[in-house]
Amino acid sequence: MQNFQGKTAIVTGGASGIGNGIAKALGRAGCNVVIIDARQEAIDQALPFFSQKGYPALGLKLDVTDRDGWEKAADQIAAKFGKIHILVNNAGVAAGSGRLWEGSYKDWDFINGINVSGVFNGIKTIVPRILEHGEEGHIVTTSSTGGAFAVSGSAFYCVTKYAASGLMECLASDLVGTNVKASAFYPGPVNSNLGMSSSAVRPDKFKDENAVPPAPPKDIDVSAMMSMDFTKIFMTPEEVGERVVRGIRRGDLFIWTHPEFKAGMAIRNQAILDAFPLEPQNQNRAESLKMFGTLTYNPVYETQVLLGAPGLPDWPEIETAK
Repeated sequence: MQNFQGKTAIVTGGASGIGNGIAKALGRAGCNVVIIDARQEAIDQALPFFSQKGYPALGLKLDVTDRDGWEKAADQIAAKFGKIHILVNNAGVAAGSGRLWEGSYKDWDFINGINVSGVFNGIKTIVPRILEHGEEGHIVTTSSTGGAFAVSGSAFYCVTKYAASGLMECLASDLVGTNVKASAFYPGPVNSNLGMSSSAVRPDKFKDENAVPPAPPKDIDVSAMMSMDFTKIFMTPEEVGERVVRGIRRGDLFIWTHPEFKAGMAIRNQAILDAFPLEPQNQNRAESLKMFGTLTYNPVYETQVLLGAPGLPDWPEIETAK
């Protein structure tokens, strides 16, 4: 999608943090921006930026687990801006840490409801509307670096972000032959407010007042972390947002923000390749597997092309002003 002017983009969790950075970048690119968030006060704080900049925007309070609410929101958006072109499933929470078997059912149900079911709800509601008008469209879902390889002590979060990745890879496959593309978005460390917002949107039925915080994983140097000023190291939501817009513009299947994770990703993927049996293929079996379509080979992965370096045409100008 090269032309964003007048296109309508929905960003869930768009009132703060990464979502707000994406919403700002889409507004800057020319979109009508719809900020969906579960917190009205956060929406009220976010909207003045758009009015000051002259970016058309609409704020809607919605819990992404509310399927009826999604339908009502889609109708409101259509009434305000007409056709919907972009959906960014960014709303997400963190819950549960420590060793996997020590996690609580409440944490599990809470995080899966928003990070997985909430994403599907958005896709189920919005994608048919985009396909119906036939114009270019794009779906982005925020995964995480923890949605591509395991992070000790963060199993619940990783599970949901792996799911987000799988949803987008399958969606991209299902959308082949249409004017709509899909991207899995993998942000690294960003100056955001995930911890605060996760607590703010957590329903009472999922709260466990007697829960004892688990000890940090042994591979985490807590004292070193406490002494660092991460605001000078982590990316800003605005910079990350521009990288998402670049990914949409390029039609990327995968949108990564931080080159520092490439080496770890290479090792993880090599581990998978190393686990294949060192034995000749059964040719009869190999031929029969071709009947199962993309089970053994999916051409959607060939759509991802190498990303340029800073200074090249596909590198964004980063808006740093908040």
